[in-house]
Amino acid sequence: MKKVVLLAALGAVLLAASATAGVKALGGTITADGSSTVGPYTIAAAEGFQKKNKGVRVTVGISGTGGGFERFCRNEIDLANASRPMKNSEAISCRDAGVKWVAFTVANDGISVVVNKANTWVDCLTTAELKATWNTGSKVKSWKDIRSSFPDVPLKLFGPGTDSGTFDFFTEAINGKSKASRSDYLATEDDNIIVQGVSGERGGMGYFGFSYFEENADKLKLVKVDNGKGCVAPSIRAVQGGTYKPLARPLFIYAKRPSFRRAEVASFIGYIFNNEKAIAKQAGYIALTDRQLKKARYQFRVALKANG
Repeated sequence: MKKVVLLAALGAVLLAASATAGVKALGGTITADGSSTVGPYTIAAAEGFQKKNKGVRVTVGISGTGGGFERFCRNEIDLANASRPMKNSEAISCRDAGVKWVAFTVANDGISVVVNKANTWVDCLTTAELKATWNTGSKVKSWKDIRSSFPDVPLKLFGPGTDSGTFDFFTEAINGKSKASRSDYLATEDDNIIVQGVSGERGGMGYFGFSYFEENADKLKLVKVDNGKGCVAPSIRAVQGGTYKPLARPLFIYAKRPSFRRAEVASFIGYIFNNEKAIAKQAGYIALTDRQLKKARYQFRVALKANG
């Protein structure tokens, strides 16, 4: 009983790391890589954490969710940023390499479908129209091919590459199967290139995380999505309330258990959950609901106990 109380107390101390900075000096380097969607969130968290812990350096790479998990399972990084859960094949790779991990849900996202600002003919697309456009073997070449009332403007598609968790989630949610996508589009792990591509082509269309639309709302037009229950745009209320279907999703940070045993890594994760809403707001993300945050903090304490 005493051990449980002590572990709970330790969890409370680490969750309050931002309020007790300076009580114990932390040092070392924390390495993270992975999702281009989660990367900016982790960077925002790292900036705040490093201000309060001058001896810690947090480095964040952007190689896509799949690329991040590859490095994670090769024991090259402490944290893997992921915009989808780890796949069975990735879990097996980690297991075979002796890498044990713990996953934390850190924020929410609504994949945003965007078009050029000069596009005056579309405000909403059905999930069936998105599937017809993006599915394997799609012959859609013009906006008129999507809907007969649309003009005959050439369609130019831009989207995440195959290492992206956003690509996996979108193709599964819209096309019915992960990786099931037409290949004749400009694919990139850099969401800024998608922004540039869509904003530079009158007939452009692309998709990426909600935060990237928020950051580039002056350059792009957001398209609502209709899954049969009316047109809905991604927003804090729609994502948290469960009405932005099927493109709402949670975002994750995976931590290696040996890394999590290090005080600076555990304190960084604790800092995130103690400041989750502020980090999400600063970085333009959709915060966890109160229920999600309560569960995440519980998982944090369980992870501390497992390492105790």
